[in-house]
Amino acid sequence: MKIILASSSTRRAEILRSAGIPFEIRPGQVDEAPLPGEDAAAMVARLAESKARAAAQAIGTPGDCVIVGADTTVELDGQILGKPDDYNHAERILAKLSGRTHRVLTGLFLLRLPGNGTRAAVESSAVTFAQMSKEEIDAYVMTGEPMDKAGAYAIQGYAGRFIPKIEGDYFNIVGLPLAKLYALLQELGWREDT
Repeated sequence: MKIILASSSTRRAEILRSAGIPFEIRPGQVDEAPLPGEDAAAMVARLAESKARAAAQAIGTPGDCVIVGADTTVELDGQILGKPDDYNHAERILAKLSGRTHRVLTGLFLLRLPGNGTRAAVESSAVTFAQMSKEEIDAYVMTGEPMDKAGAYAIQGYAGRFIPKIEGDYFNIVGLPLAKLYALLQELGWREDT
């Protein structure tokens, strides 16, 4: 049984590779804008499913497989902090996160074909940022690392120096909750030798 990752995220691909889980990449393209009034958990759940279903439609008849859709966002005080639009926006996001604890949420949606068996979950982790000076924020933004990341940071990169505490799954913060994904794959019948 093949695993198909409906994402072009290099971070998600690296998590699967490092865990020894074979997969193919077939991104599912969807509009990632939140719906009016939608909270972070509902948004990532909806987008993960949309990505998996879009990939399934694009693939056609792939044979025995599980398509994995995932979407990650950052939430602070009920506000969704997505990917920054530009450097100034990244600086504003990081200033909000500085000295505070926020949540990282990843929605997972697995679609088994043929048969349309599904599994879904939303994983949440808490991340605490140290107090960052304006100079530290500016220097970090100038690395370019924040520009395609929800919440304008990558815990596995330069930003790790500003994060003294996390609660929950580290891989969820990177973008793919590995232990949860592994459990859901097994529920759908995937085994390492299949």
